[in-house]
Amino acid sequence: MLVVVLSQLACAAALPAAARRIGRGVWAVAALVLAGSLAWLLTRTASVLDGTTYTETYAWSPALGLEIALRLDPLSLMMALVVTGVGVAVMTYAAYYHHLGHGREAGLLLAFAAVMLGLVLADHLLLLYVFWELTSVTSFLLIAGRREGGDRQRAAEQALLTTVAAGLAMLLGLVMLGQAAGTYRISALLADPPAPGAMVTCALVLILVGAFAKSAQFPLHAWLPAAMAAPTSVSAYLHAATMVKAGVYLVARLAPGFAETTAWRPLVLTVGLYTLVVGAWRALRETDMKRLLAYGTVSELGMMIALFGMGTRTGAVAGAVLLLSHALFKGALFMVVGIVDHQTGTRDLRELSGLGRALPVLAGVALLAGASMAKLPPTIGWIAQDGALEALLHGEITGDAWATAALCLGSVFTVTYTARFLQGGFAAKRDRGPAGPVESPRPLFLAPAAALALLGLVAGIGYPAVDALTAPYADQYPETGKPFHAELWHGWTLGVWLALLIVVLGLALHAARRPFSRLLRRLPRLPDAEVCYRRTMVALHHGAVVFTRYTQVGSLPLYLTAILLTVVVLPSIAVLHEMPPLHEVRAWWTPAELPLALTVLIAAAGAAVIKHRLAAVLVTGAVGYAVAGLFVVQGAPDLALTQFLVESLTLVVVVLVLRRMPSRFTPASSSVLGRWSRAAVAVLVGVFVAGFALTAPQGRQNAGPAGEYLRRVGETGGTNVVNAIIVDFRALDTMGEIAVLMVTALGVISLIRLGTRQDESRQDETPQHEIPQEGAGRDGTPQDGATDADGTGRRTAPGEPKAPSDFPAAARWDEPREHWLPGSTDLLGAERSVLMEVVTRLLFPSILVVSLFLLLSGHYRPGGGFAGGLVAGQAYILRYVVAGSGDVERAVPLRPGHLIGTGLTLAAVTGLAPLAFGQPLLTTSLWTWHLPVLGQVKTSSSLVFDIGVYLLILGVILTLLSAAGTSLRAPVPQLGTGTGTAGGRRP
Repeated sequence: MLVVVLSQLACAAALPAAARRIGRGVWAVAALVLAGSLAWLLTRTASVLDGTTYTETYAWSPALGLEIALRLDPLSLMMALVVTGVGVAVMTYAAYYHHLGHGREAGLLLAFAAVMLGLVLADHLLLLYVFWELTSVTSFLLIAGRREGGDRQRAAEQALLTTVAAGLAMLLGLVMLGQAAGTYRISALLADPPAPGAMVTCALVLILVGAFAKSAQFPLHAWLPAAMAAPTSVSAYLHAATMVKAGVYLVARLAPGFAETTAWRPLVLTVGLYTLVVGAWRALRETDMKRLLAYGTVSELGMMIALFGMGTRTGAVAGAVLLLSHALFKGALFMVVGIVDHQTGTRDLRELSGLGRALPVLAGVALLAGASMAKLPPTIGWIAQDGALEALLHGEITGDAWATAALCLGSVFTVTYTARFLQGGFAAKRDRGPAGPVESPRPLFLAPAAALALLGLVAGIGYPAVDALTAPYADQYPETGKPFHAELWHGWTLGVWLALLIVVLGLALHAARRPFSRLLRRLPRLPDAEVCYRRTMVALHHGAVVFTRYTQVGSLPLYLTAILLTVVVLPSIAVLHEMPPLHEVRAWWTPAELPLALTVLIAAAGAAVIKHRLAAVLVTGAVGYAVAGLFVVQGAPDLALTQFLVESLTLVVVVLVLRRMPSRFTPASSSVLGRWSRAAVAVLVGVFVAGFALTAPQGRQNAGPAGEYLRRVGETGGTNVVNAIIVDFRALDTMGEIAVLMVTALGVISLIRLGTRQDESRQDETPQHEIPQEGAGRDGTPQDGATDADGTGRRTAPGEPKAPSDFPAAARWDEPREHWLPGSTDLLGAERSVLMEVVTRLLFPSILVVSLFLLLSGHYRPGGGFAGGLVAGQAYILRYVVAGSGDVERAVPLRPGHLIGTGLTLAAVTGLAPLAFGQPLLTTSLWTWHLPVLGQVKTSSSLVFDIGVYLLILGVILTLLSAAGTSLRAPVPQLGTGTGTAGGRRP
C-alpha cells in the first residue's frame, strides 16, 4: 500500500517536467497511474469483502510510538475505489478541458489522489492527520492556480484557513483521544474504545469540528461554494467526489466505536440534517450551475454525516450507498457543467436556452446523472434514499420525528434544484431565443461524464454488487431485527411511499417556480456564511493591528525584559522548591576549573561595561573559549571541540557584520530608573540561571540512557559514543537540527536576494549624471579592465597582472604584483597582504585535510560531520578574509544552496533507505571491504549520514559569509555601494 502511494507521488513529481516533452499526454500518464492503483485495489476487493484485512506497518520512531501504519478494510476499500475510479475519469476529462498548465495541474491532481489514498488507508491517528493537512495544501494549490490571483486566490485562502484552522482543533482531539485510549492505532482504538468521560467527549467534539469543516458542514461550509472559482476538473474531483468526503470518512470510521458517546449522535444529526436543508435551500437561489451543484454537494454531505453518524447498521448501509452514488452523479454533473461552459462560454441558467436540442447527448448524460441526484428509480440514488428513510423510520433510532421531517424536506428541495438545473441548463425558454450553433464536444471529452452517469444506473440495476460492497462495513454495527440490505425494491413500504411523495412534491415545487421565486425574494435571507467569513477576517486583521500597536513598540530592551522576566517568573517556584541546600553543593571538582571560571566571570563583566563593539565581541568570545576549556577539564573533548569551532565561527561572522555598524555602542538615553530596572532584571536572570544549574542535576530520577548507549556503542561499528549518539542512536534529532539549519540558511538567502533586488531598483532610479562612467569608480578613477590612469588607452583583463603604469595614481610603488590566491586579482594592491596570501595558500589545503580527518575518524575519536564541516568552514572564512568573496567563489565549485540541499538529501536518503529493506527508519548498516592497498576497511551507513551533515554545515557557513559581505554566486551592485574597490568586490 505504501508503495502505491509513494509511486503516485513520484509520478506526480515527474509530470511537470514530462509536460515539456509530451504536453497534453501527461494526463494520459496520470490516468494510467490511477488505473494501475485501481487495478491493484480490484485484485484485493474479493478477499477484503470476505473478511481479509491487509495491513502494513513501518516503524518511524518506536520510542515515540510513531509509525506508518496502513490498513485496507471494507470502508477504506470503498473510499479508495472512489478516489482511483473517479480519478481516472477526471484525468481523462481534464486532458480536453485544460489548455495550459498541463504539467502542474496534472501533477497536483495526481499528488492529491496519492495523499487522499494515504488518508483513507491510514491506521494511525497522527498519520491520518498528516495526510489530512496535505489534502488541504494540494487543494489550495489547485484552487489558487499559478498566477491567476483575484477570486481564485481569495477562494484558495478561505478554503485553506477554514480547513486548517479546524484541522488544528481536530489534531488536539486526536491527541486527547489517543492518550485516553493508550494507543494511536485506529483499529486498536475501535476494537477497545476508551471509557466514556469528559476527556473522550471533548476529544470527539474537537475531531468532529475538523470533520465538519472538511466536509463543508454549517456554519463552516462557505469555503466550498467559494472554491467553485477553481477549474471544473478540480471541482469535479476534489469538491464533489473525494476531498469533501474526508470528513464523512472520518465520521464513518469512528462511528462504530463512539456513536454511543453522549455528545456524538445529537451533534452529527443536528449539524448534518440542518446542513442538508440549508444547503438545498441555498441551491434553489443560485443561477450559476457550478454554485448550484456546490450547494447541492453541501446538502448531500450533510445527509451523509447524519446517516453515518447515527451509528446504526441501516444508517451505515444508506450512508455508504449515498457516498458511492454521490461520487458518480456529482462528478458527472460537474463535468457536464464544464463542457457547457467550454462550448458556450457561460454557465448561467438565465442565459442558457435550447441546449438540449443543440447537444442532445450531453443533455442525456445530465438527465441520467440528475435522476440519480433526485433519487429516482432505478438509479443508485433511489437505493440510498430508501435506506435513509428506512434508517429513520424503522431503524434502531425511533421517535425522532424532527429528523425524519428534516430528511424529507431536504430531499424535496433536492428534487426541486435538480429539476431547476436540468430545465434551466438544457430546456428552451420562452423569454430567450434558441441557442445558436454549438459545437459538439469531442467524444473523449464527454465520455468520462457519460461513464460516471451510466455507472449510477448500472449500479442501481445491479444492486447486489452495491450491497456486497457496502454490507461488510455496516456489519460492524450490532444487528437489531432483520438486517437491511441495499436493494432496488423492498415492496410497498412506508419508506417507498415517502420517497415517491418526495419526488412528487419536489417536481410540484419546481412547476410553481415563479410564485415560489417571488416568495423566496420576500423571505428574509439566512445569515450568509461568506459575509460572516469576510467580516471575521477583517475583525481579525483589525485586532492584530491593535494588539501589535501596544505590544510591538520597537524597543529591543523592552522585548528582552518581557522575555527574560517570563523565563524567570514561570519556573522559578519549581526551581526554588527543588533547589538543594547550598552546603551540599560542591564548589569545584579540580583546581583547573578555578582560572577558567574566573576568566568567564571577568570576561562577562567586561562585556557588560565595554563601550567599543569590537572589544565587547572579543571578550564575549573569551567567555565561550573559557567554557570550552571547562568542557575539556570535565572530560568532554567532543563538546569542547565543537564549542571552540562554533565560537571561532561566530566571532568571525560577527566581526564581519560589525564593519557596517558604528564602532561604539549608542549611549543609553534612558533615565536612571530605566538603567536600574535593567540591572535588576539582569541580576534576577543570573540568580535564576544559577539556581536552575544547581537544581537540574537533582531532578534526574535515574541514570538515563547513558549506560545503554555505552553498552551498545559497539553495534554502530565505532567507539566514540558521542558521535554514535548523533548519527545513530539520536539520528532523528540530528535530522531535525540540520533541517532547522537549512531553513535558517534559506531565510538568509531570501533576505540577501531581497536586499540585492532593492539595491538594484534604487540604482535604476539614480540620475544618469550621477552614474560613474564605465570602468571608473565612484571617484572617477579607473578600475580593472578600464583605461589606465596615464591615458595610454590599454585595458587589462580581470586577473591579468598589472604593469606599474596600470595602477591608479593613488597606488604606491611598493604594492604587491604577484597573486598567490586567484581571487586576489579583484582587489587593489593596497588592500592585499602577500604574507597573508602565502600563509592562506599553505594553510587552506591543510585545514581541509584536517576537516576530512575529523569527518572520517569521528566514529572512533573526537570529530564527526558537524566538527569537520565547521573546520572546513574556517578554511573558507580564511580565504574570504584574505582575498574576498571572489576567491571563495573560485574555491567552491557549487553554490552554497546546492551544498545544503545535497547534504540534507544524503542524510534523508540514508535514513529512509532501511525502509526499503524492511528495517526501521535510520537503521545503521555495517560494511566491510577488502581493498588491494588498504586491506580490510570497515565502515557503516552512518558515515554517509555524517557526510550529509558535513556538506550541510559547510553550505550554511558559506551562506553566512554571503550574508556578512557580498552574496556568493550572485550579481553584485556596482553603483551606490560606496565600496570603491576594483571589480566591486571587497571582503
